[in-house]
Amino acid sequence: MKSLVLLVLMILALALTSFSQSGRRKPPVTSPAPSPEATPSPTPKSQEPKAPQVTAEKNQDYGCTDDGTLAHLMDNPETVKAFQPKEVDTRAEILARPEPKYTEDARRVGVQGVVVLKVLLAVDGHIDRIRVVKRLPYGLTESAIRAACGVKFKPALKDGQAVPMWANMEYGFSLARSSIYGP
Repeated sequence: MKSLVLLVLMILALALTSFSQSGRRKPPVTSPAPSPEATPSPTPKSQEPKAPQVTAEKNQDYGCTDDGTLAHLMDNPETVKAFQPKEVDTRAEILARPEPKYTEDARRVGVQGVVVLKVLLAVDGHIDRIRVVKRLPYGLTESAIRAACGVKFKPALKDGQAVPMWANMEYGFSLARSSIYGP
């Protein structure tokens, strides 16, 4: 009797495994389609070679460029005679000061703080050089430098003549004031 039950169970097990589907289907047999001729695809802008990014470091001088990149200045800044604000008769007057953009990386990581720059305001109304006094990571220092490059001002005066003057500029980055859609 035991052998009969065992035999029936074995037959049932064999029948179930042979008749049941595993859920997989055989892939349909298709004839191979002719492959299209290879045409060179345009390189996306994200893969085009870029100019190397300059990472702004503390106590280094940078210059403004026409294309928005940063130029690391290697010359000695002491060769340029510039005055401190207390040494001039009339300080330089800032007319326009653009706000820096909050970088996506800094926003994602949650970086907040202040970038402090020392800016040399030249007699011709342009920024001569920018020195990093206090920096922030994730591109915020570079963003502050680019914003400082857009500063418009009237030059300082000493004895009635326009003179170059150093000025400190602070750029604050706060997540509460930033927007995921804007600067």
